[in-house]
Parts: sequence; structure tokens; C-alpha cells
Amino acid sequence: QVQLVESGGGLVQPGGSLRLSCAASGSIFGFNFMGWYRQAPGKQRELVARIARLSMTDYADSVRGRFTIYRDKNTVYLQMNSLKPEDTAVYYCNFAQSGNNYWGQGTQVTVSS
Repeated sequence: QVQLVESGGGLVQPGGSLRLSCAASGSIFGFNFMGWYRQAPGKQRELVARIARLSMTDYADSVRGRFTIYRDKNTVYLQMNSLKPEDTAVYYCNFAQSGNNYWGQGTQVTVSS
């Protein structure tokens, strides 16, 4: 089992910045991905960004150039800049290892003036 503890999120004006963090603990071994997904009301959960231990990264087209994902061992960070109202969603931390997916409890990000 892997446990995830998220922090960050909140209310920010358009153009502002926020940073999310997620710390993983438990049975962590070998190759794995850590990342962030988001789900807006009435929409499906979608990948925002993910990073492997060897710093391989994937970004959704909608956030590339505005968001940066990085990790320090088993903690992953999502720096979100130039936030837009359409970035409003619940953001979930994800840990993927050996075909298993673990999820954080979710943190609300609201971009509004």
C-alpha cells in the first residue's frame, strides 16, 4: 500500500500562481510515476502532468508552458502559473507503480476574480 498526503490549493485570481505538493509513503519500490489529475464539475478526470523517477515528464496540452511538475524522491510538486478560470477543478495526486494506482483525497483549486 502507498499513502498520499496532499497540500496546497485554494482560491487565486486569474493570472496568479499556486503550488501543490504530494508526499508518498509506504511500499515504494522500482519504477513509478507520480502525477496530478484534475476533475471539473460535470467532466471526466484528466491527466494534468506526471513525472517518473528519472524525471521523464508528460503534460496535458492545456497546461504545457504554464505548469511545471517536479519531484524530490517521493514528493511531487506542481507549480501552476498563469492560472485561468478553466483550471478550476479538484486536483488529485496519483502514484502509479506495477500496475497499481493510488490516489490522494483531492484538493480544490479555484481560479476566479
